[in-house]
Amino acid sequence: MLSDLHIENIAVIERADISFTKGLNVLTGETGAGKSIIIDALEAVMGARTSRELVRSGADRAVASAAFSECDAGAWLSENELECDEELVLQRRISEDGKSSCRVSGSPVTAAQLRELSRLLLDIHGQNDGRQLMDETRHREYLDGFGGYGELLADYEAKYAQFREIKKEIKRLSMDEDDKERLTEKLKDTIEELSGAELREGEEEELSARRDLLRNSEKLTESLNAAYDALYGAEESAVSLSELASSEMQRAARYSEELSDTVKTIDDAAFMLKDAAEIIRDMLQSLDFSPQEYDRLETRLSLLRRLQKKYGGDEAQLIEKLSQSQKQLDEMEYSGDLLVKLENKLEAQRKTVKTAAAALTKARRETAKLLQERIEEELKALAMPSVRFLVDITPQKDGEGFDATGADVICFLMSANKGEKPGAISKIASGGELSRIMLAMKNVFSENDPVGTLVFDEIDTGVSGIAAQRVGEKLAELSRHKQVLCVTHLPQIAAMADTHFLIEKAERGERTFTSVTELDDEGRRRELARLHGGDNITENTLISAGEQLEAARRFKQSL
Repeated sequence: MLSDLHIENIAVIERADISFTKGLNVLTGETGAGKSIIIDALEAVMGARTSRELVRSGADRAVASAAFSECDAGAWLSENELECDEELVLQRRISEDGKSSCRVSGSPVTAAQLRELSRLLLDIHGQNDGRQLMDETRHREYLDGFGGYGELLADYEAKYAQFREIKKEIKRLSMDEDDKERLTEKLKDTIEELSGAELREGEEEELSARRDLLRNSEKLTESLNAAYDALYGAEESAVSLSELASSEMQRAARYSEELSDTVKTIDDAAFMLKDAAEIIRDMLQSLDFSPQEYDRLETRLSLLRRLQKKYGGDEAQLIEKLSQSQKQLDEMEYSGDLLVKLENKLEAQRKTVKTAAAALTKARRETAKLLQERIEEELKALAMPSVRFLVDITPQKDGEGFDATGADVICFLMSANKGEKPGAISKIASGGELSRIMLAMKNVFSENDPVGTLVFDEIDTGVSGIAAQRVGEKLAELSRHKQVLCVTHLPQIAAMADTHFLIEKAERGERTFTSVTELDDEGRRRELARLHGGDNITENTLISAGEQLEAARRFKQSL
């Protein structure tokens, strides 16, 4: 449940703190007062795309944060290594240059993570959703979302993916003889060149190090010889002097036992100096080289770099290229036999896919009957008594007769008036009917949806009179098991509110400010009177508003 929304410097809202409650929360106000900004703020919190135009003029940043309680997002939080107490807080900051940052309970997250999480918490039904209903390509998604046959869908998608992979492999191996001959020659050349190079992983690094060593061998030899002489080679070397010191300290230790540890320290130092001298001697011996060795190194490095430039990648990737080329050449040589096997495999997989598609179609048809009944029931309650709603499922005609979604073409049909033949929603439904169909679908789908908060932005588009009354009643009904937020212009819907907020715009000085106020009973009565009569608020309109509130109260008590 959305408990609190904080808005700061978003459009004309300088600052607003809104505390929502369970049930139906309604927001009303004059056109242009800023109701849509509340929705913009919520969408920003949900990770939607934002821009600097959202930041209030003169402010260096905008902030929107939403606090949720009683939400079921524990699994997602654990998966993303985030912690949360009883309250989950989502925050979005937008700077004046358009850059944004996102946080979940104080921890930074990406906008994509914010979108994932918010889908578990909040569902916004905007003014464009009705138009989405007219897009017939979305109807399958609506039906499958209602169906609850996720395992069947996943099984079909896996089998179809295998079918596609086999087809892709057949296409790769199928080519005319000229193309096949050209590719074969190219693969042979690649294999000959790479295998002849006798590649070894890490060789270039080793050769480069040896070459650099030899390139500086003269200066290196000079320094190493000087160091060796100082440590061991000279008459009074460090080793000989340390041995002399050790001998003298051993004699001294006969007279003072506390010098025993010092003797050991000197002996250890002498041994370490000897070890260092041996390392230097071995290094000097390794520098014994000829100009021919340097030439061999340069030639080998040149070959490796030419191959890397030609084929791309380091030695490991060149070795992999050789392996893949050999494998592909083998496939080319035996492609005829392999194609026969793949064609047989494809036919078997085609049957498997069709079987899975048939099971999916059966589930969809069963679901379609239930969805039709439920939507018609909901629409009749929304003042569409003669409505007929149909889910039309027909076989695919193109290609294989199936695709990634199954073997069905799915289209919602409706007839709003008695005696009329059902037709495509996009051609028949009015704006008000689209709004009610979407509300009916939201009501039906929400029963199995874990999202706790539904937001309706002007669900009343194209609706008035009795239809508006029924929409209000349906929202009140929906709010008994979901938290509902609704932006509306209709008194029939506003009267059903459990909590009612008034959005008002005012000018102070040279700036415009929008405020959000929770209304008490008297405030609600006056706002309903305004929604009915505009500025012409009389005693009669106030009485009528009071009667409407009382009727709404009685209806909600009956739920």
